[in-house]
Amino acid sequence: MAAPILSYEGLGLVQGSGWLFEDLDIYVGARDRLALIGRNGAGKTTLLKLLANRIDADKGKRTIVPGTHVVLLEQEPDLSAFDTLMDYATSGTDAPAGHDVAAIADQLGIDMARTAASASGGERRRAAIARALAQNPDVLLLDEPTNHLDLAAIDWLENWLARYTGAFVVISHDRTFLTRLTRQTLWLDRGSIRRKEIGFGGFDEWTEAVFAEEARAAQKLDSKLRLEAHWLERGVTARRKRNQGRLEKLKEMRATRAAMIGGPGVAKLGLANDDVRSKSVIVADRITKRFGERTIIKDFDFRVQRGDRIGIVGANGAGKSTLLKLLTGEIAPDEGTVTLAPTLDGIVIDQQRSLLSPDKTVRDILADGGDWIEVRGVKKHVQGYLKDFLFDPAIAEASVGALSGGERSRLLLAREFARESNLLVLDEPTNDLDLETLDLLQEVIADYEGTVLLVSHDRDFLDRTVTVTLGLDGSGKVDIVAGGYADWEAKRAKPAAAKAKAAATEAPPPPPQARKKLSYKDQRDYDLLPGRIEEIEAEMAGIETELSDGSLFTRDNARFTALTAKLDALRAEKAAAEDRWLVLAEEVEALG
Repeated sequence: MAAPILSYEGLGLVQGSGWLFEDLDIYVGARDRLALIGRNGAGKTTLLKLLANRIDADKGKRTIVPGTHVVLLEQEPDLSAFDTLMDYATSGTDAPAGHDVAAIADQLGIDMARTAASASGGERRRAAIARALAQNPDVLLLDEPTNHLDLAAIDWLENWLARYTGAFVVISHDRTFLTRLTRQTLWLDRGSIRRKEIGFGGFDEWTEAVFAEEARAAQKLDSKLRLEAHWLERGVTARRKRNQGRLEKLKEMRATRAAMIGGPGVAKLGLANDDVRSKSVIVADRITKRFGERTIIKDFDFRVQRGDRIGIVGANGAGKSTLLKLLTGEIAPDEGTVTLAPTLDGIVIDQQRSLLSPDKTVRDILADGGDWIEVRGVKKHVQGYLKDFLFDPAIAEASVGALSGGERSRLLLAREFARESNLLVLDEPTNDLDLETLDLLQEVIADYEGTVLLVSHDRDFLDRTVTVTLGLDGSGKVDIVAGGYADWEAKRAKPAAAKAKAAATEAPPPPPQARKKLSYKDQRDYDLLPGRIEEIEAEMAGIETELSDGSLFTRDNARFTALTAKLDALRAEKAAAEDRWLVLAEEVEALG
């Protein structure tokens, strides 16, 4: 194993009347891609802040290789003191250059001149990403980086991180994001931490093995511990097994829906069937919606059937919220009609956790201060119902203000799912939820007897939940696909593949005239760059020797800061020089 560039030994932090965690040993290698996993309230965000040296631990030793630049991408950065997004992105002692921020912001599609106060959640998130990446970090600490991002921005960030040569530690509820990018896993669980040299793709299998071993060990203890181990195993391992059965049922529902959608002719035939018509709860008939000169939705025909789970996807600004509002009757189309079944009784769960009064208790929110809550016509004790949503029953007396953001989101879900309804509208429900709560939400939606309309950027969640995907590309057209996000992505890929195949059959253009030798500038770079690289390495070695003096930071902080910045610049120059020389070396080899 390579020596770590950042580590914490014996880390401990007190929260409230006890230890949040104690005696943790954590290390980050120079090229690690770490997923940090744990339930809401386990201390994941706090742990990132400790690694970034933003807060002080109550015990433990933090060690960092001199010159290592650590950058934290916070989940909710405070922009209140800044006029514009660019002001925020270029503030502070470690601020990146404005042109570096602008280059990344341009790729992310964000106007950094926008006032911070009027910026949306997605714009703030993009600005924070541009600031973090432009700082050229050696270690990048990412707290829910995909929150509020659309699919295009998530794809861009994935590609950037795949090319990134430093280390990162990431907290995310996006399973697809974690599976594609991570190679190691840190699991923060009940005050302790485990590390495994596997990416998130192997996490479920690993945790099930751990829980099974704990359950076997608990058999030797008293009955109370056996009961707790059984509840833990039932709450995680068994839930995942049940969800496998639900996924099989979902496949059957998709197959049925695919037969109904079919091609245009098949769809028309299906709609004429009396049984199909009687099951329709929302009928959109050639609807069009414009804002100014832009057409958001054009000539859209669709019937939402009883029991459908409809996922709506697309880039920010493509019209997802508009389509959702059209289908629920919140706004009227400019052309065409939307007809809702008279018996339709819907509830909307959006990102309104801020409306939960912080002064009220959990019991107040769920049962108006009483002991019982009516859950879709059936009375349940508040503490038992809380357990269904992965809460410790003792939390009933806690104030909402004391809950984490994820816990408040979960409380909102618990309150809304208790209401009687036959239409469930979910707008980005996965933000701030931990992975176990996402499993629970998937289960609740699968067991819901009504119809579900769901807007989300969480690809894995869509694949596990919806029967039909409505995909918007911003042109006004809406793709209707039986299946989840992966099915929509596959459908979009077919025209591109056909176009590439057609292009391949055309006569290829004449090859460019081959160079017989390097240009003057290229030859000069090829000859001089090796010497320059050696000079840079020698200068870096001198700086690293000086920075290795542990007293420099306190003795001469200005010198320490200047040397650190210089070392960062030299590393970037060396990387660029090496890349340039390698390209030229390949050309020289090709020229013989």
